Amino acid sequence: MSKMKFFNVDENVVTTNELPLSKAKEVLRNEVIAVLGYGVQGPAQAQNLRDNGFQVIVGQRENTSSWNKAVEDGWKPKHTLYPLEEACHKATFLCYLLSDAGQIHFWPTVKKHLTKNKTLCFSHGFGIAFSDQTDIVPPNDVDVILVAPKGSERSVRKMFLDGKGINASYAVHQDSSGKAELKALAFGMGIGSGYLFETTFEREVYSDLTGERGALMGALTGMLEAQYETLRRHGHSPSEAFNETVEELTQSLIPLVAEKGMDWLYHNCSTTAQRGALDWRHRFREVLSPVFEELYHSVSSGKEAAIVIESNGKTDYKEILSSELDKMAQEEIWQVGNKVRELRPKT
Repeated sequence: MSKMKFFNVDENVVTTNELPLSKAKEVLRNEVIAVLGYGVQGPAQAQNLRDNGFQVIVGQRENTSSWNKAVEDGWKPKHTLYPLEEACHKATFLCYLLSDAGQIHFWPTVKKHLTKNKTLCFSHGFGIAFSDQTDIVPPNDVDVILVAPKGSERSVRKMFLDGKGINASYAVHQDSSGKAELKALAFGMGIGSGYLFETTFEREVYSDLTGERGALMGALTGMLEAQYETLRRHGHSPSEAFNETVEELTQSLIPLVAEKGMDWLYHNCSTTAQRGALDWRHRFREVLSPVFEELYHSVSSGKEAAIVIESNGKTDYKEILSSELDKMAQEEIWQVGNKVRELRPKT
């Protein structure tokens, strides 16, 4: 493990230099890893572990689309693919990747199979950080760790196949064996992390929920919709408004920011763009900072968790969610997006 200093803050950062894959495999050599849930993160983590030579099985409810996807991905029923409870029984290392609501519902069954010396691994801090609402409290004689990739399931798998790997955070909530941190790091290398940085369950879920509601999805969507609607109100065509709002951002600028950085982008655009962006970034930051403070407090206080748990607990939740998502999909900006993508040059 190495210390990296980010603006006078020391962070624990681990790369393959400190923990190569061969060492990671040795650490988890005697573990049977069960990836519980084959939905959002499960497919990528399970396949990456399998490709890297770890002993891994998948647990998933039978007769579901996720079960069928697991079969399509090469997991064999009664050999490497099992119903959830059977996978819990067979495994020594349980990677709990059900949805937050699913984790709450299935917890009594998982807890029953968390016998002494087993390991419980999360990819999200929700269940543990908000245990007063989820009732997820592991027994004292098991290791409880977190490895949280900083990307979607598709990104985790694609970057692994591209030989890059995606960054992940790690944390130890409970160290019964004295080796919990090493297990977390080995698991992170097993799923193909580019590097791992240390956090806590609480910090992971606070930053994750803030990001999802903020810059990664909620705030980003709201900002794009606001600019698009402003352009349309002032007579710009749907195609022009979408291209100037979404298409140029996602197809031209964001890839450059990812590769070179935002500061590089500013240095390599027109002087007109530079002047305007430099001036207006401060205005947007001033306006948005109070909103982000409000958001962070809503997350850290447990209010957002309560909203999620309550809404997911409703019997008609899926129907309500589907209706909300359908309504969003029908908005002009995203309908125009469908048309614009059809017009992109075919490679």
